[in-house]
Amino acid sequence: MPFKRYVEIGRVALVNYGKDYGRLVVIVDVIDQNRALVDAPDMVRTQMNFKRLSLTDIKIDIKRVPKKKTLIKAMQEADVQVKWEKSSWGRKLIVQKKRASLNDFDRFKLMLAKIKRGGIIRQELAKLKKEAASS
Repeated sequence: MPFKRYVEIGRVALVNYGKDYGRLVVIVDVIDQNRALVDAPDMVRTQMNFKRLSLTDIKIDIKRVPKKKTLIKAMQEADVQVKWEKSSWGRKLIVQKKRASLNDFDRFKLMLAKIKRGGIIRQELAKLKKEAASS
């Protein structure tokens, strides 16, 4: 099967552009082939074009167009936020946000730390090569 993620009721999606960029939303209803009704605990239920959504692997078990309270409860039971933060995609976005918030001095310290780490790795690699050559 070529596809693993389908547009379906309860599918968690990430908004990939617009004013809600970076927000996790849940598809609560499919309007037509181009739009879905999406909702999240901290936003007003709205329609969104599928081009603005990136589907995730996370899916929660809900019925069509649930009440806000039901949706929030289902998201908490499914640990959506925890699953997202543990996923490699979620971790990558968290790192990007941290890096974007660094100031000039923090970026400088990060550069020095990378240089130091690279030197240590080169030294250890040289030791291993020397041991392998001698045996």
